[in-house]
Amino acid sequence: MRFYPDIPVRRANTAARDAATVVAVIVLALLGFWVYHTVNALTILGRGVHDAGSAVQSGFDNAADKVDDIPLAGGKIADGLRGAGESTGGTVADAGTRGERRVHRLALLLGVLTFLLPAAALLSRVVPQRIEQIRTLTNAVRVLSPIEDEERRRLVAMRAAFALPYERLLAHTRDPLGDLASGRYDALVDAIAEDAGLRVTAR
Repeated sequence: MRFYPDIPVRRANTAARDAATVVAVIVLALLGFWVYHTVNALTILGRGVHDAGSAVQSGFDNAADKVDDIPLAGGKIADGLRGAGESTGGTVADAGTRGERRVHRLALLLGVLTFLLPAAALLSRVVPQRIEQIRTLTNAVRVLSPIEDEERRRLVAMRAAFALPYERLLAHTRDPLGDLASGRYDALVDAIAEDAGLRVTAR
């Protein structure tokens, strides 16, 4: 399997695109991590509400403990204080806990989406193109290398002469059809190999 072209400029460009893709994914992951921590820091609000509610409930419980031993009415007063603490401070504390959990889940969701959506959009464009390039290079290696016998070279030269754009052929030879007719295949083989991103020694 061939991952990179032989042509230096194309190899450098492909390596640069691969590196840029990896860097972009890492940056998106760090951004998602930052969003998660930034939003998750807001859980301090829910924690503060919880702590305030717990403090109120604790105050009522302490008062109830102090009056609990009073003869006759102490128990009822203590129960009333504890109930008041539960219905006020306890409710507030529960609300704070729920808020803290919701903020945490929201932070996690936003962090994942911040990373996942752009990364998926990027990779959905880059990865298929890269896979196609690797497949093209691998298939070209199988077809074009090695070119040892004359008949195989002639067939490859015919493929180049009849399939490549004229400007691509003229970059290698002034007379591609004349070369084909005369049995001069080297330039044509070089042209089709370079078109695929490879360097092939014709002889």
